[in-house]
Amino acid sequence: MEALHNELKTLIIESLNLEDITVDDIETDAPLFGDGLGLDSIDALELGLAIKKQYNIAIDADDTNTRQYFASVANLADFIAANRA
Repeated sequence: MEALHNELKTLIIESLNLEDITVDDIETDAPLFGDGLGLDSIDALELGLAIKKQYNIAIDADDTNTRQYFASVANLADFIAANRA
């Protein structure tokens, strides 16, 4: 699972052009939005597209659980792992 966590952190950095941030700067359980990494709704859309492109998993923006999936790298990894099977 740690490999997927690092993969996702790299995906976040690359897809959102976060030039001053490294994989080590992103905590696996820290919030991606708000007080954590500070991403916004535009970032969520970009990240959703990047996930669809890399993992062929679509995240439904209207799904009530979407906010939970995007809460942290750990949650996103769990979502991807569950949907990749």
